[in-house]
Amino acid sequence: MDVYEAVTSRRAVRGFTGQPVPKDVLERVLSAAAWSPSGSNLQPWHIYVLTGTPLVHLKMLAVQRVGAGDPWDEREFEMYPPELKSPYRERRAAFAKQRYGALGIAREDLEARQRAAISNWDCFGAPAALFCYIDRDMGLPQWADLGMYLQTVMLLLRAEGLHSCPQMAWSQTRKSVAEIVSPPDGRILFCGMSIGYQDPAVDYARTERAPLEETVTFIQR
Repeated sequence: MDVYEAVTSRRAVRGFTGQPVPKDVLERVLSAAAWSPSGSNLQPWHIYVLTGTPLVHLKMLAVQRVGAGDPWDEREFEMYPPELKSPYRERRAAFAKQRYGALGIAREDLEARQRAAISNWDCFGAPAALFCYIDRDMGLPQWADLGMYLQTVMLLLRAEGLHSCPQMAWSQTRKSVAEIVSPPDGRILFCGMSIGYQDPAVDYARTERAPLEETVTFIQR
C-alpha cells in the first residue's frame, strides 16, 4: 500500500471484528512511528497499549460508568471552542447529521444517540487500543507534535491492513483509564485510539472534505 492509498483509505472505523492484532505488528508500527517529527526532537508522547484482559476490564468499567449516567471527569482541556464560528460550525453539524443518519438515528432521538455514543467506550469492538498522554507542563507546539505522531501511527496501521479510530472521548473518562494504566502524576490523557480489523458488516458513511480552494491558498509569481 503506497502513502497516497494509506492516506485516502484511513478513516475513523466504528465497527471492528474481534480478530486479535498480533503484538509484533503493533511493535513494528509503534517503532516506526517513533520517527514522527517533533520540535527539537522532544518526542512528547507517552503511549500505553492495551489488549486482552486489561482492555476488557477497561471497557467494562467505562461502559458501566457511562451507562449509569455518571458525570464526566473534569476537563483538562477543551475539545472544541465553546462557540465554533463558520465554517467549522457547519462542518461539525454536517458530520453529526451524516454520522447519526447512517445509523438511522433521528436528531431528536437522544436515547438512541446515547446508545450509539456508548460504543465509544467499548472501542467499537476493537481488540486493541492505545492511550496517548502528554506531560502537563508541555505547550501547544508539543500538543501539535502528538497529532503528527498519531497520524503516523494511523497510516502505518493502514499499511498493515488495520484500521483505527482516534477518540478524544476517553479524556472524559480519564480516571477509569488511569485505573488500568497507572500513569505517573503530571500527565494528561489526550485521547484513546481503537485498533483492529474492520467489520465489513458495519455500514458507514464516508465524511466529505472541504474543496482544496477552501483550505489552501497558492501564492505564486
